Amino acid sequence: MEGDSVTLKTDDKQRYDKIEWRFGEERIAGIKEVNGTYYDEVWRFRGRLQLNHTGSLTIRNTTTEHTGVYHLSINIGSAEITRSYRVTVYAPLPIPVIFIYTLQSSLSSERSSRIFLCSVVNVRHVTLSWYKGNSLLSSISESDLNISLSLPLEVEYHDKNIYSCVVNNPIRKQTRHLSNTELYWLGSDSVHCCGTAEAVIRLVVTALMSVAAVAAIVVLVYDIKSRTEEKRTNINLGHRSDKI
Repeated sequence: MEGDSVTLKTDDKQRYDKIEWRFGEERIAGIKEVNGTYYDEVWRFRGRLQLNHTGSLTIRNTTTEHTGVYHLSINIGSAEITRSYRVTVYAPLPIPVIFIYTLQSSLSSERSSRIFLCSVVNVRHVTLSWYKGNSLLSSISESDLNISLSLPLEVEYHDKNIYSCVVNNPIRKQTRHLSNTELYWLGSDSVHCCGTAEAVIRLVVTALMSVAAVAAIVVLVYDIKSRTEEKRTNINLGHRSDKI
């Protein structure tokens, strides 16, 4: 987690001539028998590294910039021991923000269903999911890029089940619940949002830039309208058959 410290241990108690630590191909610190401990001026590690007498490396106040593979090289006489350590630093998880769009049936004045668009911004190594109770309905994942994720869910207007949107990584999760009352009473035929004002502003900006999120809503709305038009066509055909 960002802000924590992590220690990469050598577990070597024998005498050594040289120890060197690298982040990827970049040398960051080491110990030489003659010159003692040294730290290279690498900007992302400046003021954060600490080597003890065994050569174990501590990284303080970690950020996601410290995610990667660390290589250790220990020289004892003519022998060399090498090891690698993979470190993953996770950013704090935001609480999901939910936009609600109400669909009105073309066959009546009653509201037919809602589309809930659950979104999180500036995340990586996460999974975004919709649950009905404890049952997983859908999910989407991202591991490599620092991006925004959005996941839609269509719910019938009078549905009284408990729904929740969950964002999680391997060590933490954040949940936004929708209660029975919220499902039934939220808003009218417009877009509403659950969350803080700051989160709403960030989500609106992100939504305008996110083609994927908009496309998801458009596809769902188009599909629902197509099904509604098909039902209306079938009803009209039925009336004509009765007249004949």
